[in-house]
Amino acid sequence: MTILSMTGFASAQTQITDSTGDSQRLGLEVRSVNSRFLDLSFKMPDELRSHEPILRELVTKKLKRGKVELRLFLETAKDAASLAPSDHALEQLAQLQKHVLAIFPSAKALSVAEILKLSDQPIKIPKDLQAPISALAAQVLDQLIESRSKEGQRLVQSLLERLGHLRALVATATPLVPLLVQAQRQKFLDRWQEALNLEGDSLVLPEQAQDRALSEATAFAIRIDVAEELTRLRAHLDEIEACLTTTQPEGVGKRLDFLIQELHRESNTLGSKSSALELSKISVDMKVLIEQMREQVQNLE
Repeated sequence: MTILSMTGFASAQTQITDSTGDSQRLGLEVRSVNSRFLDLSFKMPDELRSHEPILRELVTKKLKRGKVELRLFLETAKDAASLAPSDHALEQLAQLQKHVLAIFPSAKALSVAEILKLSDQPIKIPKDLQAPISALAAQVLDQLIESRSKEGQRLVQSLLERLGHLRALVATATPLVPLLVQAQRQKFLDRWQEALNLEGDSLVLPEQAQDRALSEATAFAIRIDVAEELTRLRAHLDEIEACLTTTQPEGVGKRLDFLIQELHRESNTLGSKSSALELSKISVDMKVLIEQMREQVQNLE
């Protein structure tokens, strides 16, 4: 299954000719942006509103997520002569305006734009538009899916690049963990010796004090050991890569969004448990990459 972005735009038009030979232009525009669910909105004249159900059905069959706006319009081709209102229409408007001003002297006179709008003839709606609207919608939705597919592939490549950077950071952090744990353990023991005012290489801690020191040092070492977090990070990275490169069920965007949250949680834990500047810097670099991935994943269907 191709991974789709939720961002895209497509439009198409077709000519409609009625029985009298009058030609009209039927057009449909579709644009979409990211959304947690499928959110549809329709913009069309009231005369075309009866065709909304068929458009809604076609869209829900093709798309699963995204805020999608559809604009359906019907325009009559007009030449320069047909744009001018007839003398009869203008005379009617003049009589109506005179009558209104006689009763409401403070009323504002009509502007040229208002006169042209009021004298304009309404568009004649052909009787059978379902077939051409369905055909036009199928064409536009195919174009939209192609557009979303191209954008989706660009997002996938960008996500895979960031996955590579994250893997490199995990690989850098992994050998540091046992060294840092041992260093912290030894540092803890050294401070314990200083607290007991013991000096000299030959001096040893009393057995009870030494056992307690080892216990405290071990417990502290466990608290700062991030090997488990690094293991989970690698597992999440593998799962994300599988989602991006293999056939997945629909709704891969939601699964990726969940995995990104898990990555963010593990990187936070890595930073909070870090007792060394090296690991803190790695944690910050991870968070930057993960946040970039979160923004991109939110655009995937």
